Amino acid sequence: MAIVLGAIADDFTGATDLANNLVRGGMRCVQLIGVPQRPLAELVEDAERIDAVVVALKSRSCPADEAIRDSLAALEWLRGEGARQLFFKYCSTFDSTEAGNIGPVGEALLERLDAPLSVMVPAFPANGRTVYQGHLFVGDRLLNESGMQHHPLNPMHDADLVRVLTRQSRHPVGLLPWSMLAQGAEAARARLDELAGQGVRQAICDTLDERDLAVLAEATADLPLVTGGSGLGQALPAAYRRRGWLGEVEAAGALQPASGNALVLSGSCSRATLAQVDAFLMRFPGFALDPAALAEGPDHLERALAFARSLLVGGGPVLIYASADAERVRRVQQRLGRERAGELVEKALGELALRLVDEGVGRLVVAGGESSGAVVSALGVCALRIGEQIDPGVPWTQATLAGRQAPLSLALKSGNFGGEDFFLRAFEVLP
Repeated sequence: MAIVLGAIADDFTGATDLANNLVRGGMRCVQLIGVPQRPLAELVEDAERIDAVVVALKSRSCPADEAIRDSLAALEWLRGEGARQLFFKYCSTFDSTEAGNIGPVGEALLERLDAPLSVMVPAFPANGRTVYQGHLFVGDRLLNESGMQHHPLNPMHDADLVRVLTRQSRHPVGLLPWSMLAQGAEAARARLDELAGQGVRQAICDTLDERDLAVLAEATADLPLVTGGSGLGQALPAAYRRRGWLGEVEAAGALQPASGNALVLSGSCSRATLAQVDAFLMRFPGFALDPAALAEGPDHLERALAFARSLLVGGGPVLIYASADAERVRRVQQRLGRERAGELVEKALGELALRLVDEGVGRLVVAGGESSGAVVSALGVCALRIGEQIDPGVPWTQATLAGRQAPLSLALKSGNFGGEDFFLRAFEVLP
């Protein structure tokens, strides 16, 4: 049976974020790491029962031509699996550079599909991301006042998404305003048709609450391509079901019982993650990674490993983190360079995961998109089964690793997601 939805995510935590909401909507979902090189039936068991596949790329911050190349390759694979609709997933904070990659990738996918227009729905109201008059809010703050102006890779200084996307795009960008959404799906479709007639290829969509997401899902479920954050993903399954594309599914997120020691690796420097690190350290030990010390040689990494090993004897949880406030990040980047500092942390987190999982860690939480990409790549994970939600946007997943009898339970957390007690509660809710 062909899959209903094929998604292309520009980072690994964003992929699990979307997959989480699809599972909550009753879709049996699997996440694949990188562009698949084999058919789905050769990659996962019970492939014929899978409703949605999310292909996780690491394309948010790479050169635009690389992001386009990988995204188009993922698109062709998903079309080969018969996906009814395609979904380009990016972060609910729309973080990108002046040149992309959201606009260029979106336009490339549209052109390959020969589709006139797609919607851009970054909003995720359950996590405080809303859009009004084209402006993105994080809670009650505009995007550029939310802490995202200090993002170490893609600082966001403009909350007007029409303006942001226009700077990245070759074609006109439009707006589907809330006043049209309030009139229902038919009015929204009519507005999108009007924008397409004006030559608009990508339309930013206002979204204030769950009702708006449901209207957007109904208005766009028949489009070849939709794009956005994971909020739209929670509303699409109901629209598919009304079209008869899905049956009723129970326990779509069932996983095997978890086992093994508990470890948290954190590379995110978002405000949410910094608060989670502080909350964890009030109850459990942690080791702070220093990029400058990592640059001097292997001794610092070996100290981190020794620290973790000494405490994992009791099962954990143990935290190793490179998370730091904006001023400390700025000083490190001035000394080492932005790319070098990031590479050192990612490599260290990947090495820590590889060695400690090999030594008995079976429950692993990773905070940060780039960090998650590094860890998943180091472990050689190629597919993730999506389980139940920990917090909005973050599920537990499981991966089968070569030479390991029990599956690895893995939670990949976007830096901005989760309550202050996330690192502590994640292990409490894992069966």
